[in-house]
Amino acid sequence: MKKKSTSKSAFFNVRVLLASVLCLAGVFVALLGMGAFSNVFAQAKGAKNNHSPTQDAPGTQTPEVVRMVGPAVVKNLQDLPYVAPTVEVERERLTRYPHPNTGVQEPDYPSFQSVLNGAFQSIPSIPPPLLTFDGINFSTSGCGCYPPDTNGDVGPNHYVHTVNTGFRVYDKLGNPLAPFTTYNSFFAPLVGTPCQNLNRGDPFAFYDPVADRWVVSDFAFASFPGANFYECIGVSQTPNPTGAYNLYALLVDATNLDDYPKLAMWNNPTPGGAYHLTVNLFLNGSTFSGVKAFALDRGSMLSGGPANAISFMIPPGNPGLGDSYSLQPAGFRTGNPPPAGRDEFLLDVDSPATGGVVQTVVKGWLYHVDFVTPANSTLGIGPSHDPNALIAVNPFVDAFTNTTYLMVPQQGTTQKLDTLGDKIMTPMVYQNRSGTESLWADQTVILNYPNGPTAVRWYQFNVTGGTFPAAPVQQQDWTNGNDGLWRWMPSIAVDNSGNTAIGYSTSSPSIFAGIRYAGRLAADPPNNLGQGEAVLINGGGNQTGSAGRWGDYSMTTLDTDGMTFWHTNEYYPTSAGVNWFTRVGKFNFVPVGSPTPTPTATPAQCSWTAGPNMPTVLVRAVGVYFPDGNFYTMGGRTADTAGSDFQHVLKYSPGTNSWTQMGVTLPDNQMNNMACGVLTLSGTPYIYCVGGSAAGQTTATARVFYYNPATDAVTTLTSADNWPGDAAGTILPGGFAETGNKMYILGGFNINVASTNQIWQFDPTAAVGSKWFQSPANTPVGIMYAPTAAIGGIIYVGGASDYSGGTVIDTTTSFKFDPIANTASSIAAIPRATGETRGLNFCNKMYVMGGGRVTPNPSTEVDVYDPVSNTWSLGMPFTTARRNFPTDTDGTANIWLSGGYASDGITPLNSMEIFHCPVSPCGASPTPTATATATAGVSATPTATATATATATATPTPTATPTPTPTPTPRATPTPRPQPTPRPRP
Repeated sequence: MKKKSTSKSAFFNVRVLLASVLCLAGVFVALLGMGAFSNVFAQAKGAKNNHSPTQDAPGTQTPEVVRMVGPAVVKNLQDLPYVAPTVEVERERLTRYPHPNTGVQEPDYPSFQSVLNGAFQSIPSIPPPLLTFDGINFSTSGCGCYPPDTNGDVGPNHYVHTVNTGFRVYDKLGNPLAPFTTYNSFFAPLVGTPCQNLNRGDPFAFYDPVADRWVVSDFAFASFPGANFYECIGVSQTPNPTGAYNLYALLVDATNLDDYPKLAMWNNPTPGGAYHLTVNLFLNGSTFSGVKAFALDRGSMLSGGPANAISFMIPPGNPGLGDSYSLQPAGFRTGNPPPAGRDEFLLDVDSPATGGVVQTVVKGWLYHVDFVTPANSTLGIGPSHDPNALIAVNPFVDAFTNTTYLMVPQQGTTQKLDTLGDKIMTPMVYQNRSGTESLWADQTVILNYPNGPTAVRWYQFNVTGGTFPAAPVQQQDWTNGNDGLWRWMPSIAVDNSGNTAIGYSTSSPSIFAGIRYAGRLAADPPNNLGQGEAVLINGGGNQTGSAGRWGDYSMTTLDTDGMTFWHTNEYYPTSAGVNWFTRVGKFNFVPVGSPTPTPTATPAQCSWTAGPNMPTVLVRAVGVYFPDGNFYTMGGRTADTAGSDFQHVLKYSPGTNSWTQMGVTLPDNQMNNMACGVLTLSGTPYIYCVGGSAAGQTTATARVFYYNPATDAVTTLTSADNWPGDAAGTILPGGFAETGNKMYILGGFNINVASTNQIWQFDPTAAVGSKWFQSPANTPVGIMYAPTAAIGGIIYVGGASDYSGGTVIDTTTSFKFDPIANTASSIAAIPRATGETRGLNFCNKMYVMGGGRVTPNPSTEVDVYDPVSNTWSLGMPFTTARRNFPTDTDGTANIWLSGGYASDGITPLNSMEIFHCPVSPCGASPTPTATATATAGVSATPTATATATATATATPTPTATPTPTPTPTPRATPTPRPQPTPRPRP
C-alpha cells in the first residue's frame, strides 16, 4: 500500500499532478467538441444494444465436422532421432489489417511525461523469484528465425518449454530431462500430412490438470500462400511428458493459413470435454479471411481413439467479427471446474484499420459443443456468429499507429520492437470460487497515443451463470505508478486463493528489454496490482533485427500446488541482430526473509563421475555438444604414429549412457587439432570443422566441412572457402569459439616454427568465397592450442600454448576479444599456466579444463573465470590428468570429457568423466556486454612469436558469488616451470 507523505515535496507533486489533471480535462473537453470520441460513444451504445445473455438454440447453426488424421504414436522422446527444423522464412507479422511498419513518431511531450513519472510510485511487496533458469535459445532451437513464440507450462514434476521449432522437458529445478525435440522429429509418424516434416511453428504446449496429461502442438504446411494448412497435436499417454504421445493432424483449412493458433482445455461437454483451438485465417500476407474456432474431442484424444473436430468460421466485418481477430478461449486451472453444461467462453478486442481509435468494448462469445450430435453445436449469435456480448470497459487505444506496430524503444538503438498491442493475450483464465465464476484476461494498450508508453491492461469479468456482464468487476492499465517503462507481452494467471499475477516484457530508451511480473492479493483494493512489481531477469542487450519481432506471446501458468506461478518470456543477454534467449522463472506471494533468486548448487549436488569408456583410445579430437542433446567427438587419432588418424565420429548419448561410432567417414585424414563447433545454416544446425593435420606430418589443411548428426552425413565446402589463416599449408587453428552464429579462430600453430596471432571470422551463411573475414585486430601475442570460450558475445582466452626453444610450452596468456568492436584487451591472468585444452562456457563463466604439457601439467585442475568480476577461482577438479582431449558442455548442468593423453603425455586414453549438477548452479548471474575496449595491435600481418615464454602473474583475488561454480576457493599462483619435452606432435 502507498503511504501518504506529508513532506513539502510530496505536497508539491500533488499540486503539479492536480494542475496536470485539470490541463488534461481541458484538452478532453476540446477534443470532445471536435468529435474525437464519437467512436467511444458509438461503441458504448453498441455494447448496450448488442448484449445477448443466451446462446443460439441447438440446431440453428451449421458447424463443420472434420475427422482428424490419427492417432499415430511416438513412444519416447529420448529415443527419437534428431530431425532438423523446417527452414523458416521471415515475414512481417500477419495482422487484421495490413500495416507497413515504416516507422513511428517519437514522444512529443517528454517533459510532461516526466512530470507524471513517479507521481504514483507503488511500494513493491511481491517477493522476488524463487527460481529462474534459461530455456531454449536461438542457437539450440536451430530455428534461425524470430521471434521465439515462447510458451510453456508446469505440471506436478515437469516443466515443458517450447519455441517455434520444438520443445524440451525439464524437471522443476530447471534440469533438462530429454534432448531438444523438434516438431519435425516429434510429429514424424503423421505420415502423409505436412506434420510429418513441414512443421512451421506457432507452438502451444499446456498441462491438462484434470487428466494429468500434456498437450503439445504447432502448425504445418508446404508453403504460404498455398494449400492444406494443418495443426499438429500431441497428447501424452501418461503424466510423463518425456514418454509416449498420441499424435493427431487436423486439416484447418484448404486455402487459408491458420495463423496464431491458441489452445485451452474445457471440461464440457461431459464426459470427455474439449480442447478448444482458435486460429486466424489468411489467404496471403495481406488478406485476412476470418477466424476459425475448433472444439477437439478431448475424450477420444486422451484415450488414443479416432477424434473429430467441430468448427465454425466467423467472417470479418459486421455481422460477424467486426474489426476483431485472435479470439482467446478460456481454460481453467484451480478452483471448482465449470458447472456441467457450461459453454466455453471466448474474448477479443477490435484491431481497427487505423491507429489511435479509442475503444470501449471487449467482445464475448459463447461456444456450445455437442460431439454426439454435432449439428447442435453453436457459436455466438446468428449465421455469422456475432458476439454474445459487447462488454463496456474503460477507454483504451490499441498499441499501433497507421504505419507500424514497432513502437517499443530499447536502450542503445533506434530499432523498436513489436507491441502485439491489438488483441487479448493468452491465456484467458476461468476460475470458479465458491460458485462465483470469473474470467481474467489482459492485453497491451498505449497511453498518450502515439507517444506512449505501452501499459498492461487487465480485467476480471464476472460470468456467473454462464452470462457475460455489462462491465468488468476490475480493470486497470498497469504502469507501476507511471514510471515511464514500456510494458507489453503480458500473460495472466490466478492462484487458488484468488491472487493474481501477470508476467510481461519491459523496456525503455534507458533499459534493455527484460522480464518482470506484478500481482495483487485477493484482499487488495480492487483495480490495482497492489503488490507491485519484481524483476525476473533484466535484459543485457538490445535486438537490432529490422523486423522488430518480439515474443509473439509469453506464458504465465499456475503450479499444481495452487500457489506458485511460472512465467516464461524472451530476453537478450547481449546485443545482437537476432540471438534471442528465453527465461523461465517461478514465484509466489509467500513472504520470505532472504529469498534466493536462483538455486545454488553445493559440492554435494555437483560431482564428477566416471562415464563409459569410448570404443577406442583417442587424442587430439574435438568434443562438441549438439542441440540433439548428445556429445560428439570429431576426428582425432588413436596413436602418434603415421596412419593412426581417426576419420570417424563418436556419439555419447546421455539418455542411454553409451557410446556409438557413427557410420560416416570424414573427408580426409587431416583429423588432428581441428577447430569445430555448432553453426546454423538455413535453419539447420551442423557441426563445422576447420583445418587439421595428419599424425606425423608437419603440413596442415585449410579445408572446411560440416557434419549433420541427424543424417550422419558430411559435406566439404569448396576450396574457395578454405581457411585463409592456413595459406602457408602448415598452420593449425589456435583457440576457437562460436558466437552470433559465427566461428572465430584466434591465433594458430605454424607447425614446429611459431605461434601466430591472426583473428579470423567464419560466417556459414555468406556467399561462396566470402565466408571468411580477417579482423583488423590481432591477439596480443601469438597463441596456439588456447582454451577459449564465448560468453555474452565476447571471446575469452585463459592460458595458451606457445612454441619456444623448439618445444611447446604452457603460458598464462589471458585476454578478451570483442567481435563487435574488433578489439582485444587484457583480463586477469589465469593463475596456472596451461594449454592444449578447451575453455567452456558453463553458467556464463569460462571453465579451463586441466590440460597443459609442462610439469606439473597435465592437470586435473578446473580454473573458473568470472567475466563480471574479472577474477579466477577453482572449480571442482576431475579425476584423471589429461591434455588434448575432447570436451564440451550443455552450459547449465553437464560437462563431458574423454580420451586425451595421460599424465605421461604419451599414453592415449579411452576413459570418460562426466560433471553433473542435479540442480543447475547457473542462476541469474549477469553476462558481459560486447563493448569497445582498449585496442590491441591492428597489424594484419601475422607475427611469429617463437620467443614468448610463460610468465608468472600476481594472483587475482577470488570473489565469492551467490552461485558457486562449484566450491570456488582461492589458490596460490604457481610459477610455471618450462622443461624439455619430447618433440611436439602436431
